[in-house]
Amino acid sequence: MNAGRFTLGSMDKDTSNTAKQRQQILRGFAAASCVVVFWSGFNIVSRMGGKSALTPFDTVALRFAISGLIMLPFLLRRPFAIPWRQKLGVVLIGGLFYSLMVYSGFVFAPAAHAGILVNGGIPFAAAMFAWPILGFRPSRPVVLAFSLTAIGIGLIAVQSLMVAKVSAERWWLGDIFFFFAALSWGLYGVLLRKWQLQAVDAIAALTVGSAVLYLPVYLLFLPKAIMLVPHDQLLLQGVYQGIIAALGAGLGYAYATQTIGPIKASLMLALVPGVSSVMAVPLLGEPLGVTTVLGLLCVTIGAIWGAVANAPAPARQILDQVK
Repeated sequence: MNAGRFTLGSMDKDTSNTAKQRQQILRGFAAASCVVVFWSGFNIVSRMGGKSALTPFDTVALRFAISGLIMLPFLLRRPFAIPWRQKLGVVLIGGLFYSLMVYSGFVFAPAAHAGILVNGGIPFAAAMFAWPILGFRPSRPVVLAFSLTAIGIGLIAVQSLMVAKVSAERWWLGDIFFFFAALSWGLYGVLLRKWQLQAVDAIAALTVGSAVLYLPVYLLFLPKAIMLVPHDQLLLQGVYQGIIAALGAGLGYAYATQTIGPIKASLMLALVPGVSSVMAVPLLGEPLGVTTVLGLLCVTIGAIWGAVANAPAPARQILDQVK
């Protein structure tokens, strides 16, 4: 009798655990979906800012003034969670250098180039830095995936050089900024892994530290054009850059990787270059040429291939779990 009650209780407990796991997985996929939208929208909104009177210095100031203020209580709650040298590395690499590079890129190059070079280039850069720092050795399928990514990036470079020959557009300069942005964010991600930093602690240190170091320099020395921008555009940039991009995307991705795993999260984030490029056609009036589409296909297929190749289970099992 007691054994029967124990069995029934165990079954109820297993059913409850299964239901909780399903809810957690659904929330994880919802978080990953939000990150796809956030990062795709980031490329669009940032390109809008780049084409406006705002300077990259203005956009960086908006990003960290707002996000730093929001994250200040979290930093004060755990002020010594991260050693000061690691804080400085997080601020300089993942905060200031990345932001200055990526926002400078949007002044010159289309949003589709950001999707390919930044979103597509970050996994490539992370693997490059993970080799000496973490001892990561890519397998042959991963090398092939990165080769596809490299081909996509190369196609965009060729396109930018061709455009420079027939017009005054300096896409090539924006592409260089995007390339360095991808390198800095890839290194930032590898350092987070090496230092075993929690997402909230890292984001709090990054945003508050960047605000403390950057805003005095910006106010005293750097060119500003905030007063030339309409209030609605300024509000859009402030909310998106300071809250959605700086906080929502980072925390959402961290939650997704914790609940559905980095493999499924990476598979979903492979959609970002394509989604942002398609959104740029009606919203920014930036049509997709044949070369851009080919670059997008190479980067997207390479990202999906690389994510599946890194999976601990066969790809078919992963796809079954996604269903």
